[in-house]
Amino acid sequence: MRGLHEDYELVSDQGRIDPVAAHAYLTRSYWAEGIPLDTVKRAITNSLCVAIFRGDEQIAFARIISDSATFAYLADVYVLEEHRDKGLSHVMLEHLDAHPKLQGLRRWMLATQDAQSLYVSHGWSQYPFPERMMTRNYPDIYR
Repeated sequence: MRGLHEDYELVSDQGRIDPVAAHAYLTRSYWAEGIPLDTVKRAITNSLCVAIFRGDEQIAFARIISDSATFAYLADVYVLEEHRDKGLSHVMLEHLDAHPKLQGLRRWMLATQDAQSLYVSHGWSQYPFPERMMTRNYPDIYR
């Protein structure tokens, strides 16, 4: 597992995750633009989350939605722009991959527009049967 530079701290304690900081990023992201703060709070409450702090500032975040038995969905992975290229996303992904509640799952999924190379480096691949996948998508739900 990759280590963190001494200035950074990985946090998995749900009580320390900062929903306001997560909201500040997510509301400007391509996948959750305009998301309400209350929605982010509920998502964090009902997910397994990890964040990275530098001092008192939450600068990275990721969450897993899972039944802890067969399936997990990785969502809302981000690192603030000024903290990128330091391996922080790798640290979060490795932590989640090793989490005791997420062992022995049959399937993990995610959706990404631009981070395929990050996920490939952690063993992810394109779904081999995309014709089997279906979605209900409401892209303007937060507007």
